[in-house]
Amino acid sequence: MQVFQSDKIRNVGVVSHGGAGKTSLVEAMLYNTGVLSRLGKVDEGNTTTDYLPEEINRKVTINTALAPCVWKNVKVNLLDTPGYSDFIGEVKGAMRVVDSLLFTLCAVSGVEVQTEIIWEYAQGKQKPKIAFINKIDRENANFYRVVNNMKEILEGSSIVPIQLPIGEQDSFKGVVNLLEMQAYVYADGKASKGDIPPELTDNAKIYREALIEAAAEADDELLMKYLDGEELTEDEIKKGLKAGIKSGKVTPVLCGSAINNMGVDMLLDFLSSHAPSPLDVMEGDNLHEKPLAAQAFKTIADPYVGRLTLFRVFSGVFKADTSVYNANKEEDEKISQVFVMQGKTQHSVPEINPGDIGAVTKLQYTTTGDTLTIKQDPQLLEGLDFPVAHLTVAISPKSKGDEEKVGSALAKIMEEDPSIKLEKNIETKQTLLTGMGELHLDIIVERLQNRFNVEVESFPPRIPYRETIRKAVQKVEGKHKKQSGGHGQYGHVYVDMVPADEDFIFEQTIFGGSVPKQYFPAVEKGIQEAMVEGSIAGYPVTNLKVVLVDGSYHAVDSSEMAFKIAGALAFRKAMQQASPILLEPVMNLEVTVPSSYMGDIMGDLNGKRGKIMGMEPKGKYQVIKAQAPLGELHRYPIDLKSITQGRGTFHMEFDHYEQVPENIAQKIIEESKAEGE
Repeated sequence: MQVFQSDKIRNVGVVSHGGAGKTSLVEAMLYNTGVLSRLGKVDEGNTTTDYLPEEINRKVTINTALAPCVWKNVKVNLLDTPGYSDFIGEVKGAMRVVDSLLFTLCAVSGVEVQTEIIWEYAQGKQKPKIAFINKIDRENANFYRVVNNMKEILEGSSIVPIQLPIGEQDSFKGVVNLLEMQAYVYADGKASKGDIPPELTDNAKIYREALIEAAAEADDELLMKYLDGEELTEDEIKKGLKAGIKSGKVTPVLCGSAINNMGVDMLLDFLSSHAPSPLDVMEGDNLHEKPLAAQAFKTIADPYVGRLTLFRVFSGVFKADTSVYNANKEEDEKISQVFVMQGKTQHSVPEINPGDIGAVTKLQYTTTGDTLTIKQDPQLLEGLDFPVAHLTVAISPKSKGDEEKVGSALAKIMEEDPSIKLEKNIETKQTLLTGMGELHLDIIVERLQNRFNVEVESFPPRIPYRETIRKAVQKVEGKHKKQSGGHGQYGHVYVDMVPADEDFIFEQTIFGGSVPKQYFPAVEKGIQEAMVEGSIAGYPVTNLKVVLVDGSYHAVDSSEMAFKIAGALAFRKAMQQASPILLEPVMNLEVTVPSSYMGDIMGDLNGKRGKIMGMEPKGKYQVIKAQAPLGELHRYPIDLKSITQGRGTFHMEFDHYEQVPENIAQKIIEESKAEGE
């Protein structure tokens, strides 16, 4: 594949809500540019960018894939991203390395939730945006309704059609180009140029005037000319439009049908002529001569070629047969070959210029987000912004002895997807896997089976309950006496036990040597070991003070082990007498939702035994601060998504333990006893 200069590169992230036709649009662009000899289809599982088994089976994009193509001597790097919220981390990773975003909208569904969420994120990152209304030929398609929908919902940018459809639904046959004021009608996959149909003339004039106004407002010089009543030339309109796109003030809207390859060639024209190049958005001049600074934005654990790292060059030239310096890990990496990816296919190139996107294999230290640079003059780029995952399940291998295999496989999957968390909970003795949602976790389990041939079961995680006491007890006896020939075993203690604010306090008030000093640590150790399993449901005991007050010993038969056992016996007996209760972890929650969902969210939290602690506005959102028991929150990511249609987010952290209500405690105790039988 040819190496392109920075001004001839366009890095475009293709984003949308799931089902709007991103992958089909990318496929059509690859076909139009000669990369493909035939159009693949998502339903047939033969598209370039949806190549993973999980994507083919489910017919959805899960993994960001790179698909470069060349149109009129301009290289367009298309990054096809997932459209479901569970994979928003993939979108955020791609957004770091693209210079513009192509929002794909369905002409029937209009602006959907994920489009809204990505749009807001793009606004925050000041990413230039272009929109393509797809599926104009579908039943119930309505271009003008979707444009108005965009104007109502998507803030921070002027929504400006630069094309109008000629016909809609079954009668869709072409587009009006408002920049040229010409019509293009498609027949047999090719467009012929002609006059605008009479029924569209008035509409075309209205929308062209809006286009000219938006272009003028993006450039002070053009605005003065426009306000003076002078007519702008086509080149001036294009200049203003480019400036408006680059600044994010203008979002041009195009239209067509990806699956029938209508309007796609004109979209390619527009991307190559109006989408920002890397030079338009990267700071500084002579980027070729600057020190190398490239960022790894995606890692693929390929079972055949090993680890594959996709990167974007921000300055300098990334060359084959060299070494680079990982500024994050402070390690050298050897580079043999450099590739350009086409979906899953690799094309070798000698170098990657500033602004372009490439790939390398088998890097030893580099992970997603790291900066690759040179040791003599190291650069460090801003890291990637990955979302925090909240939905947790416990997993265990179906086959005994596969624990190590599961751990190794998950480590490789986590290299690909930094939003996944894996931890071994020492207290509950479970392996906990945390992802963005149900689909995300299902995909991870599928990958374990398909790619690494290991099967796991998943189930709700255990809640780390605690036990404690409500009343003080005094002089509870623990006596261990055993005679079995030779030396016997003898340990005898009396303890007081009272509730305390700290986890555990041990003291002694022994007088007269009834228990020798050397046995005090053994008594304490015996109590601590017994505290691991409480008396009512088998959970660890906390918040108590134990005082060793008396006891007795045998000059021959007493030992540390005997007093350790005696301490444990005294503790267990004292627990039964001290009105033990069950405690549950209570979490602090910050839930951010659009104002319209406030009532539903507060009602749901009340149903989860939550307490609303306060509220505060945050733009068009509200932040609800609350506390709720962890036992009620296992499915909260799913419930929140359902209530807010995916618009809500939350953050959760542990705050304190408090007593479980009696009716719930009884159920937990019964379940615990049933498990132990």
